[in-house]
Amino acid sequence: MKKENISPKIKTNLDTKSDQYRVNKEMMLEKLDFLDGLLDIAEIGGGMHHHDRLAKRGKMPVRERVLNVLDQDSPFLEIQPFAAYGTNNYNVGGGCVSGVGIISGVECVIFANDPTVKAGAMTVYVGAKWKRALEIARENKIPFISFVESAGGDLSVGNNKSDTPPIAPSLQQDHFASTGRFFYEMTELSKLRIPVISVVFGSSTAGGAYQPGMSDYNIFIKDQSKAFLAGPPLVKMATGEESDDETLGGAQMHSEVSGLSDYLADDEMDALRICREVVSHLNWSKKGNKPSVKSVEPIYEQDELLGILSEDLKSAVDIKEIIARFTDGSRFEEFKPLYGSSLVCGWASVHGYQIGIIGNNGPIYPESAEKGASFIQLCNKRDIPLIFLHNVTGFLVGKDFERQGIIKKGSQLINAVSNSTVPHITFIVGASYGAGTYAMSGQAFNNRFTFLWPTAKIAVMGPEQMAGVMSIVRKAKAKRDGKKFDEKADKQLREMVVDFLEKLSHGLVASSMLTDDGIIDPRDTRDVIGFCLSIVSNNVIKGAKEYGVFRL
Repeated sequence: MKKENISPKIKTNLDTKSDQYRVNKEMMLEKLDFLDGLLDIAEIGGGMHHHDRLAKRGKMPVRERVLNVLDQDSPFLEIQPFAAYGTNNYNVGGGCVSGVGIISGVECVIFANDPTVKAGAMTVYVGAKWKRALEIARENKIPFISFVESAGGDLSVGNNKSDTPPIAPSLQQDHFASTGRFFYEMTELSKLRIPVISVVFGSSTAGGAYQPGMSDYNIFIKDQSKAFLAGPPLVKMATGEESDDETLGGAQMHSEVSGLSDYLADDEMDALRICREVVSHLNWSKKGNKPSVKSVEPIYEQDELLGILSEDLKSAVDIKEIIARFTDGSRFEEFKPLYGSSLVCGWASVHGYQIGIIGNNGPIYPESAEKGASFIQLCNKRDIPLIFLHNVTGFLVGKDFERQGIIKKGSQLINAVSNSTVPHITFIVGASYGAGTYAMSGQAFNNRFTFLWPTAKIAVMGPEQMAGVMSIVRKAKAKRDGKKFDEKADKQLREMVVDFLEKLSHGLVASSMLTDDGIIDPRDTRDVIGFCLSIVSNNVIKGAKEYGVFRL
């Protein structure tokens, strides 16, 4: 029998009838509408004419394939759905679909090529999303399902021209030599006893052919699946041999002759049925924590999360108002509530899973950094996963804080975050600036998952602060050079810098560049946390035994 959570209930001070709340909510809903529109664009992929062409061949759109392999009415946590937004050269979504879903009762990573986008070729975004999907499977020890339909490497490397300046920078293309890492990772999964299953939906050439070659189980589709290192044109050029697709690398040949195919399906739905059967006999069991506390809905409405944060992030926000709307029963046992209060730490449960929570109520002071480091160590002693909630402008600077040891205390917090081995699930709800990003387990700190709210802003510092620093530097240089400082020109330049950096700091730009796992609706925060906790519980959860040097 699961125990009751007896932690205190959080008392809310949120005024849902205030003008500020109304403005915030309208802003958030507008952002969510825009994001929904981007998801619709991603679903179209390379264009409806491609979908029509594939439909005539009895082939489903990539998202329909994913939907049909999942257990009925089960969730699908899509990863990095806004890849390549605003790049001009690439499709929103990056030309593939990636995420975690439930197949035959088992949480699995699903990575699926979209054949409507460059015939499923591996663009730099496909490669990056593939790498992240493999990483999720490895870290959480869950089966990896690959829906293969790929023309191999992208020979165009995204060189399309556009008269419109890009909103987000494009990822840089890796050198060919580094691309072999994908196949290393696939075999590594198998070595770690993490099943790798490939369903070949169409023509899969070169790197696309190696995916089933590196898999534990392969499912091919009659008269549809093809896999070869080189297609008929390249074979003719290299060897002079005349051949057709089916004879060279068709499903029948690979099922009867080469042995690459383990199962021959009649059509796509049959292939997905077989995939579900394969997963069902994996004898899969979770090794980590199970829900130990009775799951209870929060006492406050999750819809109220829409109006908490303002667009400029300048209004004071009590992070506990967010915590109150996703924890079981809105209960939260706060750690050191009177010490270092700009960093909120404490224990709660979500969907019955016990968690530690660290959230920002302002910048990080020396004492709040010390408190955070201590709390992280305690959670590691008890094998408790950590949830990080970012709304931080960074560490406090100045003479007084330097004397109070902000470098030492801040380093303690970053040390604790770096060495922690319990799963970290991070949500950037507001600002995530400077070293505050590091202290709060930003993307570079091996998080199991990182998600953004539409209000997220990520940068080395706030745009106004950055512009101000640059202005001070220009003024100092003018003085050194004995030149008159143009205040009017400096003001114009500052305004331009603030505008540029403001746009570049938006969470959607970061998500386009794959610095996170996606942007979520704030109302889904509780369920996303719960699903992520279920995913990470496939692997053993063990806290750190060793830490780096703490400067005390």
